[in-house]
Parts: sequence; structure tokens; C-alpha cells
Amino acid sequence: MSLSLVYTRANLGIDAPLVTIEVHLSNGLPAFQLVGLPETTVKESRDRVRSAMINAGFEFPAKRITVNMAPADLPKGGGQFDLAIAVGIICAHEGIGAGCLEKYEFVGELALSGELRSIQGALPMAFAAAECKRELILPETNASEAAIVSKAKVLSAKSLWEVYLHLTDKKTLEQAYVSTSIDNIADSSRTYGDLDDIIHQQHAKRALAIAAVGSHNILMFGPAGTGKSMLANRLLSILPDLSEQEALTVASIQSVVGQQINPHNWRKRPFRQPHHSSSAAALVGGGSYPMPGEITLAHKGVLFLDELPEFGRHTLDVLREPIETGEINLSRARHKTSYPCQFQLVAAMNPSPTGDVNDNRCNADQILRYLNKISGPLLDRIDLQVQVPKIDISKALNKQQTCTLSSNQVKAIVIQAQQTQLNRQGKLNATLNNKELDEVAQLSKANRQFITSAIDKLGLSMRAYHRTLKVARSIADMESEEVISKVHLSEALSYRGFDKLLRQLTQ
Repeated sequence: MSLSLVYTRANLGIDAPLVTIEVHLSNGLPAFQLVGLPETTVKESRDRVRSAMINAGFEFPAKRITVNMAPADLPKGGGQFDLAIAVGIICAHEGIGAGCLEKYEFVGELALSGELRSIQGALPMAFAAAECKRELILPETNASEAAIVSKAKVLSAKSLWEVYLHLTDKKTLEQAYVSTSIDNIADSSRTYGDLDDIIHQQHAKRALAIAAVGSHNILMFGPAGTGKSMLANRLLSILPDLSEQEALTVASIQSVVGQQINPHNWRKRPFRQPHHSSSAAALVGGGSYPMPGEITLAHKGVLFLDELPEFGRHTLDVLREPIETGEINLSRARHKTSYPCQFQLVAAMNPSPTGDVNDNRCNADQILRYLNKISGPLLDRIDLQVQVPKIDISKALNKQQTCTLSSNQVKAIVIQAQQTQLNRQGKLNATLNNKELDEVAQLSKANRQFITSAIDKLGLSMRAYHRTLKVARSIADMESEEVISKVHLSEALSYRGFDKLLRQLTQ
């Protein structure tokens, strides 16, 4: 026959929509035509496929070759269509029956020698192929990544010739397997360090644990060298590992941008720390074909912004909407893509351009001008504002610090408190809407009057009120208390230290 149909996958955000490659050979002057909205990288596959087939020992048909990539309205970019196009031409030319193609999907970029090169986005392709109950044939270098999807049957190949031998039942391709089992009880401090490494700063450690319990955003401010960055890096040591579905989403994002995925460590939460010179597009994503930015790469993990005021104000303000919605919609002239970005924001900063408000190197106006680089609406979206004070050197050198919990002990508390939230409302406290918050954080008349009076004195917004109430709910969950008490509200209000500092400077 002179017509063949081959299935493959495109990349669209973290999705992998099905693409059908239709190859037709007809008499006439030799030509090779690609249709179906191919981009430049796909059009160039004509030369790669021709050379790969010849060097692999196949006869390139001297006919009019028409390759249609359906659906026609789906933009197609990248080199992952090479293998499917080559297989389609070979099957159409040699009359290989369609029955051997229906149960497979092919992705892979061809070298001129006929070898297969790695591609981006193999994991979402494997997941989509498994949903359609087809086997995925792809380069050997992508096999371990795609095999993470337990429901997928992944066949790895080194070259176009090996794929041909498999289709003609001469030599079967090996199925890729990978062990994804992890020890959830493993000591996370080996990877991320332990809270015990940080001397003193009990107030900040307590705030970090509360942030972990409810997935709250947190801002730490204080002089240089007080342990802010160390605290931020220890957050992963007290967070529970990702569920399998969450880990698949995170791994799919990493696969799309070409990051290496460790199948033995793939359920660990991501930690992203962009430099303060990063642009707004670097944070939210962009490009003519929208690619994920730092906030998407931090999905279900931590986005750490060190030296917060050194970021451009416009760069910081683009975070406001993603923090609220948990997704980012990128629209370009030809492409519109939506990426998930449910990250936990951790920020650190000095309270003064000189490092310390008490060093007498700048006045109140200079300090206020520096702090005003952070907009009020962004501060409203940060649940905990924790002051990390300077430690006395004599206490720092004394190794006998006050008793503190290790990361593994705090992690056990966090897991238990998060399970309480999931059983009660199906989500963590930071993601509650106002109606849900009213149901799970009911206050007595005296306690409501207490918190509203405190909010009015601090001059905070209604959004800050709700976020303070969410923090109080998380504190109560840590203490295994069903009802929020005045003690919980008082502690939640104590984590509005940055607002208090601004108020002192403006008085």
C-alpha cells in the first residue's frame, strides 16, 4: 500500500496531544511535502529523515511523498516527530500492514546516522499513551524517565533500524522498567540539612513549622548572617513527600523543560532559587512558544526569593495573581498555554539597605524607601512575616543551645497536622476560600473582637485578616485543637512583624 498512519505526540504545556502522521506515496516527480502546521524545526526533519533512512540501510523512495500531521490546527514544533515520519515512509514504501502500527506510538529525533536522540517531554507522552492503551517507542536515553509512569508500556530503541526489526517481528525491543520505590521514612536531613544545624532562632523555626503545616507563604527579615537562607533551605526537610499523582505532574513539568529526572528521588519537592536579576518572564515563563518559568518549576514545592527588595518591583508584582490562583496563563500571538504553579513562597531580606536598621548608617526615610520596593498587595499575600534577630556571639559560640526539635520530629508533626486538614476540608489551610474559612475557623464573639481590633490597629487589609486567621487555624491544628483560641490568634498576629516595622517608620 502507498498510505500509512503512524501515531505520535506533540508538546502543549504539560499535555501531550495525539498527532496522527499520514504518509502518502504517489507517482510523479520526487518531492517531500510536509503539511499540518509544522514549524521550522519540523520542516527541517525532511533532511534528517532522508539522511537517516539512507545511512540506516533503507531505500528512500523516489516518489512524491506527502506527510500530513493531523490535527492541522495544532502547532507542531521540535524534532520528536522524526521517528514517526520515518516509520510512516518505510511502512508505506514496503507495504507493511497497518495492523502492526495501531498499537504503537513513536517519538524520537533522528541523527543523520539513523541513531535516536533524546527528546523533551517524554513523561507526559508516556502518560498520554498509557491512557490510550498504546505502547510507546522512544529513544533509549528517555526510557527510564518515561517508565516512571507505572501504567505505561515503554519500549526503548537506539536506532531506526532496531524499530524496523521490531515492527517486522525480527527482533523485539526491550521494555523499560525502573524502580520508583522510595523510603518515606528516610532521613530527609541527609539531603536538606537539619533544623538542629541552625543555632537558636526558635521563633523563626516555629514559624517555619507553621508555614509547612498550612503551606503558608513566609517572609523572613533581619540583619545579614542571622540564618534566613539556612532556614529557607531547611523547609524541604520538614515537608512531606509528594503523592504519586503530584509527583507525576511535577516530573512532567521538568520533562517539558528537559531537566533530568531521578527515578529514585522523583517524589521530592522542587526547590527553586532564582537570582534577583531574573526578569518577570523568567519567573512566570514566556517565549514565542510559552515555556514554564520558575514559579511553574516550583509547583508543589518551594520558591525561595533571597534579597527580596533587590528584585524589580514589576518582577515581584507578577507573582500576585499566580499566588492567588495557583496557575499562570501565558498568551502569545500564536500560542496560549496554562501551567500549574501551586508553590510555597519563601522570601528573605534585610530590613535596611545597609543590612541592619540599628547600624546608624541610614535614616528612616532611606529605610522606608528601600522597604517600599515591596508593594502592599504582595505583602498582603504573605501569611507570616518573621523577624530573625541578630544572635549574640557568646551565645552562638556556646553549643549548649536551647532544646529544639529535629527536622524528622517536626516533619512528623507536619504530616499529622496536614492529614487533619485533608480529613476536615480536603485541602490545606492556605488554599481555603473565604466561605470555607468561615466554616473551619469559627471564632467566639470575644475572639473575633480581639482579632478585628488588632487588625485595625495595624492598618491591615481584609485579605491580611483572612490570612492571619488561616495561620491561627494552622497553629490550632499543630496543637490538635478543634477550636481556635485567643492564644492561637495572638501567635498568628505576632507573625506580622514587617507590618509593624513599616508602621513604626511611618509614624
